[in-house]
Amino acid sequence: MESKLAVIGLGYVGLPLAVAFAEKYPVVGFDISPKRIAQLNEGEDYTREVDSEALRQASSLSFTNHLDEIASCNIYIVTVPTPIDEFKSPDLTPLVKASETVGQVLKSGDIVVYESTVYPGATEEVCVPILERVSGLTFNKDFFAGYSPERINPGDKEHRVTSIKKVTSGSTPEVADRVDSLYASIIIAGTHKASSIKVAEAAKVIENTQRDVNIALMNELAMIFARLGLDTQDVLAAAGTKWNFLPFKPGLVGGHCIGVDPYYLTHKAQAVGHHPEMILAGRRMNDSMGAYAASSLVKAMIKAGQTISGGRILILGLTFKENCPDLRNTRVIDVVRELRDFGCQVDVADAWASNEEAQHEYGISLANQPEAGVYEGVILAVPHRDYIEMGASEIRTYLKPGGIFFDLKAVFGKLESDLRL
Repeated sequence: MESKLAVIGLGYVGLPLAVAFAEKYPVVGFDISPKRIAQLNEGEDYTREVDSEALRQASSLSFTNHLDEIASCNIYIVTVPTPIDEFKSPDLTPLVKASETVGQVLKSGDIVVYESTVYPGATEEVCVPILERVSGLTFNKDFFAGYSPERINPGDKEHRVTSIKKVTSGSTPEVADRVDSLYASIIIAGTHKASSIKVAEAAKVIENTQRDVNIALMNELAMIFARLGLDTQDVLAAAGTKWNFLPFKPGLVGGHCIGVDPYYLTHKAQAVGHHPEMILAGRRMNDSMGAYAASSLVKAMIKAGQTISGGRILILGLTFKENCPDLRNTRVIDVVRELRDFGCQVDVADAWASNEEAQHEYGISLANQPEAGVYEGVILAVPHRDYIEMGASEIRTYLKPGGIFFDLKAVFGKLESDLRL
């Protein structure tokens, strides 16, 4: 049987995947947003992950928000986001709704593959029962499931969908083979067939948990070294000369992966009676870095004789990472809020972010043409290439005499800034 794919959710994960699969198979990209579908049909991708030329060349790829247009597909790949709520608990609402959508068109023999990051067991314990209930079909008799966790790195033009090794799995040995073959047909870097769906789910969730804990260690070290009067980057450069020293750096930890995935694992761990000490300690450390960065700047401003209450601060960058327009779970907002609590007037500029989205998500109107010579402090929070190309000397022109330039991620030399983590 010829594979006809439907990719459910056309964001940072789904769209590049749909384009990659369309080189080998007929693919229908489905998204509930009519605006998103209209943009894609016009060859525009607001995520900047796929250029207009690639969209035009994908002749076997179509886009829709109409359910009947994916009813003829036999493989459904779900790539919706899995965020956390205000209490830092998993919010499976997008996943539940996507499963209900697929259930309405599910037919005998179809396979549903999930790519969304979840805790171990979520596919079979949460998603599959919804598919059964809505479709009236029986799991592993009438339809089947797979799990192949996304490994998209937004803004990274080197590590793309096809050049990152892919973990695959299926609900039966035969389906596992078919899912693996499907992905192997487009993934140049190869695939790894996990022994079960739960193993694949667990593998994904610990990838970013490991990074989160390592960055938390660097953040704590940065706090210690600041008290000792040591430059953290100098220390890391020295330690990095050992062959097995891991090259993590301190900083804000946000986004839809590292800042979220550990909470999925800790949720499941607590559900089975284990309190995850180290993982949650790392989360607390990383979640505190926005306030720490803000207080570090305020202390430096006080020492420099700058005004705090009513003082003007410019923050360059709001997205969760450089060279990417994604504002989801950005921790730069913590810096903004903390500085405002100190009484500072904070302007935020971002060369990549959408002003409309910044207003919708955080109530921030971006100041993308800030004035020169009016700020007591400037923070380079997100080192977009636009700001790196400006150079430290040009960034400093935004400052008043004696103002503080905080190079938060230490992208410039230590003599080019007044403060860095």
